[in-house]
Order: sequence, then C-alpha cells, then structure tokens
Amino acid sequence: MKTFIQITEIWAPSHDRSMLEFHGGLFGEHHGFRAATQKMCFGYDEGLPGKAWAQRHPIILNDLQDPLFRRRDAARNAGLTCGVAIPIFAGDILLAVLVFFCGDDEDHVGAIELWHNDSTRSSDMGMVAGYFGIAESFQWVAQHTRFTKGFGLPGSVWQSGMPEIFKDLGHSNRFVRRDDARRVGINKGLGLPSNYERGQNYVLAFLSALGTPIARRFEIWVPDESGTALCFDSGQCDSGVDLQDDYAGVALDRSNGLFGRMLLTGMPVADESVASEGSPVGASALKAGLSSVVALPLLDAGVVKAVVAMYF
Repeated sequence: MKTFIQITEIWAPSHDRSMLEFHGGLFGEHHGFRAATQKMCFGYDEGLPGKAWAQRHPIILNDLQDPLFRRRDAARNAGLTCGVAIPIFAGDILLAVLVFFCGDDEDHVGAIELWHNDSTRSSDMGMVAGYFGIAESFQWVAQHTRFTKGFGLPGSVWQSGMPEIFKDLGHSNRFVRRDDARRVGINKGLGLPSNYERGQNYVLAFLSALGTPIARRFEIWVPDESGTALCFDSGQCDSGVDLQDDYAGVALDRSNGLFGRMLLTGMPVADESVASEGSPVGASALKAGLSSVVALPLLDAGVVKAVVAMYF
C-alpha cells in the first residue's frame, strides 16, 4: 500500500547558521532523488526549506516544476508533485525544517491543507494553500469554508494550540465536511498548530484516505507534569494495534530512544529501523509491521509541548 507521503527530509542550520544543510530523511525507493538532495544546501528564503525558514510558517508547494524548486528534474523523474515544509523554532532560533514530498497518480486520494488566521483582521480561519491529489471536489469545498475557534479540525487545533487526531471523518459530527470526506474516501485527519509569530495562527491539516493513507500510524506524545518524560496521549494505527494498551504506563525519558531524546534536542527525527529500537515504541512498531517513523516536536517558548509521530 502506498502512502500519500513518499519522501521526508530534515534540514538543519549550518554551524554558522547561514545555510540549511541536509540532516537526514526517508527516501524509500527514490534513490535518484536522495542523490540529488544529499549535497544540497539552502540559504535564507531560498528554495522550499529556505522559504519556510524566512516566513516562519508551513509552506505548501503544489507544483514542483515551479522555479522556486531547485530539484525539478529529480522530482519529475521520481513522480513527485507536491512539497510541504514545516519550520521548527525555539523562540527566534530555527532548529530545523521538516519537508514532506507527495506523489500524484490516479490512486492517490488525500489532502494537505494550510489554514491561517490573522488575529488583527479576522475572527475566523481560512485555507491559504492545499494539495488534494485527485480529490478536486473536496478542494472546492475547502476553499469556500471558514472556521471559528473550536469548530472542525482546524478550529479545534487553533483553540487548543495542540495537535489533534480526528478519526472516522465521514461520520464524525466534529468534522464539518464529513459528507464530502465520505464521498472521496477520506477517513482520518491530523492537525498541527504552527504559531511562531504573534497574532498569526496557522494549522496544517493532513487528511488521510484508506487506500493511500498519509501515514500508516499517527501518534501524539506529551510531556508529563515534570516535563522530563513523554507519555502517550492519542493515536491511530491502520493495523488495528491497541496503542493505549501498548503504551499503558510508558514514560519515555530523555535517555529513552528516539522520542525521549527530542525533549533534549527539540530536533525532528527520521528513522528507517524504529522496529529494532529497544523501547516500547520499537516493540509496538514491530507488532504492527512498521519500520520507518518521522517524529516532529511542537515547541512553545522553546519548550517541547508535544511530539507527533508518523509511521510508514
């Protein structure tokens, strides 16, 4: 089964913080694209990672033949059509930019949406960019929908300031566009807040379909009261694994595997062998037959407030 996201990259500032350098990623079978990527770097406001750095919010580029994108030939050869860049800041300091790439064919159903509210001008949130694969009717609805705080996936994430997972979107009263989601086969959603500028509220929404899921598993982890360990908050796994059972009583401290170390570094991770990690996370991934994971931290005033993981 193909996932909607096909490639993940992590870009981090160079030693003198003048450039973004390649810091790792997941490329699957896209060896040519990996080769075109590994020796690249991006300046401030340059390319997709540099734009996210400069603008301090997620960027969706739904045409990788755009002159902004420097790897146009490699993207075309790999069948990639859309890129999403997510900056991670600790205050004014950029820690990393996480980039996802999606493909496009007649089987790809799903959506990635960027919603925005400028609190000085409006009390609601509208979509400013999106990628929808073949779900064109769902795109039209999204472009003509606005959300206030607490309503729909974007409004709920905006109100809480925390990542949220919506399940069974086609039948959920919490999802305003449930009828349209059911028609195109979209069944679950993940929303991520991005609030690195005062008064500017962004929500990045990943909407996943059964046949081409955004990822095969989503997890949200949050710090415990002491802030020294991560505890499982919520998740959804296509394999049917009971995540609440797998992670009951689990606390990932700063020395405990990929996720726990993020409390120290604030850096995203991309790992191709999570199932071999000697931790509850690795054991659960192994049970579900999952091998690769991407995890990104969400920070507030430089402190990790949540970790969101996607498994492929």
